[in-house]
Amino acid sequence: KKEVIFVDRQIVRLKEYAIVGTTNSTAFVDVSDPINPIFLGRIETNTNTSIWRDVKVYNNYAFIVADNAGPHGIQVFDLTRLRNLTSIPTTFTPDTTFNGVDSCHNIVINENEGVAYLVGCSNNGGGPIFVDVTDPLNPTYLGEYTSAGYSHDAQVVTYSGPDTDYTGHQIYIGSNGNSDQVVILDVTDKNNVIQISSLTYPQTAYAHQGWFTEDQSYFILGDEVDEINYGFNTKTLVFDFTDLDNPSLSSTYFGPTPAIDHDGYVKGDEYYLANYRAGLRVLDISNISASSNALVETGYFDSYPADDNPDFNGAWSVYPYFESGNIIIGDIDAGLLIVRKNN
Repeated sequence: KKEVIFVDRQIVRLKEYAIVGTTNSTAFVDVSDPINPIFLGRIETNTNTSIWRDVKVYNNYAFIVADNAGPHGIQVFDLTRLRNLTSIPTTFTPDTTFNGVDSCHNIVINENEGVAYLVGCSNNGGGPIFVDVTDPLNPTYLGEYTSAGYSHDAQVVTYSGPDTDYTGHQIYIGSNGNSDQVVILDVTDKNNVIQISSLTYPQTAYAHQGWFTEDQSYFILGDEVDEINYGFNTKTLVFDFTDLDNPSLSSTYFGPTPAIDHDGYVKGDEYYLANYRAGLRVLDISNISASSNALVETGYFDSYPADDNPDFNGAWSVYPYFESGNIIIGDIDAGLLIVRKNN
């Protein structure tokens, strides 16, 4: 989350904030000075402690869900409250809570349409639940879709990619871990969701999370536990999505360590991967259309230097989108880390 402050039409300061999910709360940290981050405060969980908490931001509001946490709902918090605090750290309360859901693993927001997609929720078997958040303090239930099963994570875009059959449609890519597949849904009409296609891949274990390239031609997927089940090094799959009706596996990348992959995000021609005990890995994807050597590692930050074993420690997620170029790593053991590329 960023905030630009103007004085006499001149930008004098860029404020950047990290929002960090913890077992019992959601924490807010001013990281504008990355050498001296400031813990501003937290919102306590609505219900039980949980190791799974997810936050997305839309129009200056944070939307918070938690998994395996009872009837948590969606906590909604006005981020402008972080400005001009007189006492820190502060214990905040949500501005409102949407109680139309119970426990959810993840929340995805397509900012172009102002709709939140709640996935992995306990009250419907884990298929996406649609909530209108255009009025953030009054979220509105729009419906849900359960036919494709449980989604562990998802990405939703207003489609502008190469498959002109779907230009302008709202396209949902679900990483459906329990069924070891990726599903592509047209969710433009929330009352008439259409499954476009689905796909699987060799040596599946748990289809965990993925991200489109910026031109929406390729989808990069991580399977969270295949490294444990099959014993190979970190494996990242690249799918050709130029035809959404007929997606195909394009290439497979194996990293230099046996560590598990978790969350990954695309920024330009780079893919930023939270790689558990191997820390943050940065991959060049400028050659992604190639059938081999499509991804090349160009840098890393090892947040868990003890070893790179395939276990659940280290880098959990990463945020590479700050205008400053600073990168946030959420690390299970080390907490909040702020890094940036060297020269």
